[in-house]
This record gives sequence, C-alpha cells and structure tokens, in this order.
Amino acid sequence: MKTQEKEIVLALNPIDWSSIVKSLFIALLLIASFATIAQENKKTKILFVLTSHDKLGDTGKPTGSWIEEFATPYYYFLDKGIEVVIATPKGGQAPIDPKSTDASFQTASTKRFYADKNAQTALSTTVKITSVKQKDFKAVFYPGGHGPMWDLATDKNSIKLIQDFYNNSKPIAFVCHAPAALVNVKSKDGNYLIAGKKVTGFTNTEEAAVGLTKVVPFLLEDKLKEHGGNYTKGPDWNSYVVEDGLLLSGQNPQSAEEVASKLLSKIN
Repeated sequence: MKTQEKEIVLALNPIDWSSIVKSLFIALLLIASFATIAQENKKTKILFVLTSHDKLGDTGKPTGSWIEEFATPYYYFLDKGIEVVIATPKGGQAPIDPKSTDASFQTASTKRFYADKNAQTALSTTVKITSVKQKDFKAVFYPGGHGPMWDLATDKNSIKLIQDFYNNSKPIAFVCHAPAALVNVKSKDGNYLIAGKKVTGFTNTEEAAVGLTKVVPFLLEDKLKEHGGNYTKGPDWNSYVVEDGLLLSGQNPQSAEEVASKLLSKIN
C-alpha cells in the first residue's frame, strides 16, 4: 500500500487509544484479581470444632464452650495470617457457657472478642462438621468447656474427622474438656487412639473445685486413663500441655495459648 493510501486509511479509521487503555486496565485488574484469589486459596487454614450442647446435665443450667478457650487460640492464629473455620455438630450458633463470660474470667482475648462483630458472627454461623473435609486444613483444634462431654464425646462425625486428620498425618489439638472428643476415637488397629499416648485434660480435682463432679457424664481424667491414655497433669489452674506426635492436649483454660503455640509449630 502506498504511503498516501495508508494516510487515507488511518484518517478514516483513527486508532481509539482510550479503548485500548481501558482494555489494558481491565486486563490488569483481572490479573490482579486472579492473583489475589490464588493467594487466598494458598492461605493456611485451621479447623476449630466446638460443641453444640448447651445444657449442663439435668441441672437446668446452660453450658457450652468456654469463651477463653476459643478466643485465645482464635486470635493467636488470626494474628499470624491463618484462616480459622469453625464447625459444630449442628451448625449455626455455638453455645457459650455463660459462666465463662463472668468478669473474673476475662482476658485480653475475650475482651477483644466482645468488641469484634466479625468474630461473633463467625461463632453464630458455624458450619456443620459433615460439611468439612480434612484435606482443606492443616490441623484441627478443639476448644473445651463442659459441652463436649455430652456431644463431641460420642459424635460419629467428629470421631471420623479426628481419625481423618490423624490418619493423614495432620496434628490434632484439644484443651481442657475437649479431650472428651478423643475418648471414643479408635486407631486403624481398632484400639483407642489415645492408648499408650501421652495426654492430659481437665483434672478430677479441678472438676471438684467447680462443683460438677456429680453432674458431668464422666470424669475426663478417669476416662482418659480407662481408655489407655498415659495421662499426666500439672498443678490445678496452671498451664500444662503434653504432646505425643500429632496429638496435643492442654489441661485447662490457662493452657489454651500454649496448645495453640505448639500446634502452630507443627504446621509451619
């Protein structure tokens, strides 16, 4: 094409630079969006499993999870960029033991929770255990409170979930009364998973101190021993954590942060 003809064509069909810039801008936004999604998909996730049980035996009093045992590890992981997904047997609102909201039991993490609408929403919209898969998470953490003594101790879906994590070489962690979720879990050989393993949990003397020895369906210390656990304990109301391979357990609410810390070291 001759130079004069090219000039005529360009004059008739001028380049729309604004459209080109706009298209490039949209393309860059899409690339950035896909990069963000990919980064989020790579984000480390930990599953929290809480109780759905809200009745303290036949006392007519409410129970549930102990708020410190949820809030302390929850923020411990969140502050390190780890995503926490919360599951319960029934889904929806995870009941909180009202005693744990007493002023004398408050910590920096519980105060933070009461001011955090996002965390409160997360606790009120938990997913069902049946909807989660171990393959999506690096580890599972069970906060305590008396509720797990009634539902998680025998919940088949929770038992299977623990087995799935453990059998796929992923850490499982429990604090205070949450080791109740372990007492009926069995290993591949048909024996109790805790048989011969180091484990701890709420002590008989701590249960006596809160006046619930005759209320709980079983004493956790006794049941862990009965099912073959190598149970040890520290002084009442002091942090005490034991680990045995993939299994981590803490004795009481004061142990929640130490369990979280040791769990993090196992997934990094």
